[in-house]
Amino acid sequence: MLKKKLFHIALGLLISTGIEAADLKIGFVNVARLLEKAPQAEDAKKGLEREFSPRDKRLAAEQKVIKQLEEKLSRDAAVMSDSEKQKLERDVLNKKREAKRALDEFREDFNMRRNEELGKLQKEIFEAIQSLAKEANFDLLLTDGVVFASDQIDVTERVQKKLQDSYKR
Repeated sequence: MLKKKLFHIALGLLISTGIEAADLKIGFVNVARLLEKAPQAEDAKKGLEREFSPRDKRLAAEQKVIKQLEEKLSRDAAVMSDSEKQKLERDVLNKKREAKRALDEFREDFNMRRNEELGKLQKEIFEAIQSLAKEANFDLLLTDGVVFASDQIDVTERVQKKLQDSYKR
């Protein structure tokens, strides 16, 4: 909403100062596409997978153990003593609690790290857009909230090229 108001104010200022539309150099950048296709995005995704894969595998192994214990309980409950059955039930319940807590921590940690990486990527994209705007003498570059942008003013590929050129492996 605020971006829309700012756009209208900027457009009104340009019109009121007598700048004609033909003199304006306007472009559009599809930030969502850059977030998806930038090499930095792929690198961040792979990094997160490497970082969180061991914990994910441990959580999956814990779930498998819980499932095995539940199967044993349902299969052998009739032949178990009451104390054995209660002990196994408590064990299953405790393991479920621990697994839920570990899963919640995993999700929280993953989301926090993903947001950190997304923030870095958004900053890089913003810097690439700013750099292109200055180099190519754009008067106005638009991103979100654009209903239509012709291929003629879509400079997303140029920004993506800048991101690829600045990408350090």
